[in-house]
Amino acid sequence: MPVENLSIRTSRISTRRALATLGIFAVASSGIVPVVSQAHADAPGAIQPVTPNRTIPDFVSLVKQVKPAVVSITAMIKADAIEGGDGMQQQSPFPFPFPFQMMPQQRQTVEARGSGFIISADGYTVTNNHVVKGATKVTATLDDGTTVQARVVGRDPKTDIALLKLTSSHPLPFVQLGESDGVQPGEWVIAVGNPYGLGGTVTAGIISALGRDIGDGPYDNFFQVDAPINRGNSGGPLITQDGKVIGVNTAIFSPSGGSIGIGFAIPSDIVQTVVTQLRKTGHVTRGYLGVEAQVISQSMASALGIKPTSPGAPPAGALVASVTPDSPADKGGIKTGDVIVKLDGKPVDTPHHLAVKVASIVPGTDVAVTVLRGGVSKDLKVHIVSQSGATGGSGANASMSGQGQKLGISLSPLTGDVRQQLGLDRSVHGVVVSDIQPGSPADQAGLRPGDVIQAVGDQAVETPSATVSAVSAALKARHAVLLRILRDGQSLFVAVSLDGSNDAGPAAPGGDDDDQ
Repeated sequence: MPVENLSIRTSRISTRRALATLGIFAVASSGIVPVVSQAHADAPGAIQPVTPNRTIPDFVSLVKQVKPAVVSITAMIKADAIEGGDGMQQQSPFPFPFPFQMMPQQRQTVEARGSGFIISADGYTVTNNHVVKGATKVTATLDDGTTVQARVVGRDPKTDIALLKLTSSHPLPFVQLGESDGVQPGEWVIAVGNPYGLGGTVTAGIISALGRDIGDGPYDNFFQVDAPINRGNSGGPLITQDGKVIGVNTAIFSPSGGSIGIGFAIPSDIVQTVVTQLRKTGHVTRGYLGVEAQVISQSMASALGIKPTSPGAPPAGALVASVTPDSPADKGGIKTGDVIVKLDGKPVDTPHHLAVKVASIVPGTDVAVTVLRGGVSKDLKVHIVSQSGATGGSGANASMSGQGQKLGISLSPLTGDVRQQLGLDRSVHGVVVSDIQPGSPADQAGLRPGDVIQAVGDQAVETPSATVSAVSAALKARHAVLLRILRDGQSLFVAVSLDGSNDAGPAAPGGDDDDQ
């Protein structure tokens, strides 16, 4: 008998003896069988799923109908606008941005390719913000091979959505945004896009999970899908069997850069809200509540008298840690120590869930908020206002006085919600960069949304209006301005110039380039 076979057989015998000794299994003539003790005799039986009698779906007809509405996006992007120099953050398993298949075109630009889908006959098209961020020219290739010009109508970095308008002399085929609120794990979906420049590629899979927060933005609420999604699929649609778009493919988890069956898509309900505003105004206005909230631990739940929905389940709700004075929450009667459990009649699971829900509410809307106070449920009515109008100083554009030439930067105050989103405590002072205009001096200097401007030159700033005044004064004297910013917990200096002499990016103290 070969030695290796003998070894395997001996191992099996030893295992049987060990299991029998432990009283877990007994050896019968027909093999090993479990011994059921009296303690487990009354235990419930195994779960017996009851599922509809279905066969694997055939996507042929669906693909033929939706493919004409999916386009391949090509964007000419300045090389210094791409993080990491190749369109990816190399140190992260999530490759952002996601416009792929990049090839040098000239010294200062690269060609980036992504995906998109047409949502109206007159050419409005949805894609990802990172596909067209910093683009000087955008084109779209239709399913029949025709290439048309595309104009960026508006971008929303916080949700990574952008809206384009295609130039066409005739009506274009389009798809509809569906309702993502009722999507459940296990549903069949197809992804259509332009992976690695291979336009018109279709893959199929299921929804793997809901509500994923991968740390990409303050309003992450992704679907996780196992349909193969690769580089270049960014901005393409995730489509259900009824032909409706329920998500925009945006990111993948991949140590190697290729698909391992873990992809992420922005739900269509979020896309619909963002696109509607971009189409009307070119920018997005979000709801503002005015609270800082924290996750509820098991011990907190016990102290607050919150009962779990099921044994062992994490406590649901958002514990209000502080309320901003004169905010909608303050005026509506929300107090520190309240636990927000419902917003507009829908359950609130976590503080992040609350932030996503509040941001999606149209400013000026009255909403019902259910809180637990002292273990007793209480219904309140809150008038949601705009984030940008919450303090009257948000969204200011720094301009060069006398000539009206803008730096291309939008500023927001450090409100309680913003501090929570950025992970900043109250010891940090300054103003937040909320948006950067592509191709602007601020963009060329390497400023990013989320940067906190703490000083203009040697003058500390704490409000957008003060920042605008300090920048204008500096530009009058030197046509350039030095900003001290806080990024990812590190202080950096950025020089912004209006004469095109900006450096490639911010410099850390000591003069070393910092592109992390």
